[in-house]
Amino acid sequence: MLLVTTAAGAEQELPVYPGAVHTRIGNDLVISGEYYRMAYFTTDDSMEKVSGYFARHWRELGYPTVVEGDLRDEAVVSALYTREGLQRGVVLRRHLGKTVGFTVLRDLWVRAPKNPHAGLVKLEGTLFSQDLTTRDDPGGSQHRSSLVQGGLEHVRQQVSEAMTRQGFSLVREAALKQDGEHRFTLEHARKGEQVVTTLSRVDEQTTAVLQMWVGSNRPDALPNDEALRQSRAAREREQQAKKARQEGSP
Repeated sequence: MLLVTTAAGAEQELPVYPGAVHTRIGNDLVISGEYYRMAYFTTDDSMEKVSGYFARHWRELGYPTVVEGDLRDEAVVSALYTREGLQRGVVLRRHLGKTVGFTVLRDLWVRAPKNPHAGLVKLEGTLFSQDLTTRDDPGGSQHRSSLVQGGLEHVRQQVSEAMTRQGFSLVREAALKQDGEHRFTLEHARKGEQVVTTLSRVDEQTTAVLQMWVGSNRPDALPNDEALRQSRAAREREQQAKKARQEGSP
């Protein structure tokens, strides 16, 4: 559940229930290759009244509309905007005496690229992996959470080698010890893309891997090749300062 910009990139409105405050949930998301947008609202009105409003509104506009559910504890109302290639819907539930609605806009024509997770690595020994993609007009981000069989250092080496094979360069690496446990953060970049990887120890033979890929085509964004140059220069200065301190030590 959640949605879409059209192929032309125009902002499409979510369904709105009169008199209720609607709160967007995230940016545009990609689920099973399709773009969604979603918000939620609450109202004191009955589920029958809320579902009736959406069904009547969409049918008056001439759109094919379907109502499902018992209209007491749950209901779903959806309409097909055939000319625009959109599906608008609302999912309703009763909670603590109120009607809770999730309004959904789904793009039926635009699909995500077949390889949406380029830059996010899949490692040997992965026990579990979950992906999440968000999308907005100026860019997007992709996230992968994994549990990998192997010690922290072994998995860190796997990540570094996999990123290098994909043409990424290491921009920054940091090690942190928290509550007696070590954690690594790796930042890789290639033109137009950045990947931040966080590795933390679960136990002796299991490592948690969190990766975030960020791409941007905003005209005011800092090109990643320039970001890479600046980061490398800063890293070299840090290393030189550390070396100078060591040489100055008795």
